[in-house]
Amino acid sequence: QVELVESGGASVQSGGSLKLSCAVSGYKTSIGWFRQAPGKEREGVAVLANGAPAGYADSSKGRFNITQGANILFLQMNDLKPEDTAIYYCGADSFTIHVPLDPHEYTYWGQGTLVTVSS
Repeated sequence: QVELVESGGASVQSGGSLKLSCAVSGYKTSIGWFRQAPGKEREGVAVLANGAPAGYADSSKGRFNITQGANILFLQMNDLKPEDTAIYYCGADSFTIHVPLDPHEYTYWGQGTLVTVSS
């Protein structure tokens, strides 16, 4: 049984920073952050495999950093832009070698946390 609970979403101004957390119970080899903007499909942001970063979306590179502690996953977001506005989700599955950013391939999800970036 895997349970994921996100927190840390807030309203911030463009250029600001925010750190999201995802409390994790139950072990899966791959876990990551995904987001869904209004009117758009869910997309990958950053993923980990066995505790090490395994991929970032182009839009996240250089601004976002994914890390993992004991039973918790973080996403540090810097230089936020209005286009980062979305519900951010934690997702997990059992990938080891190839860890996809495609959210359709993930089984376990949290309920999401809302990030709003104003210009």
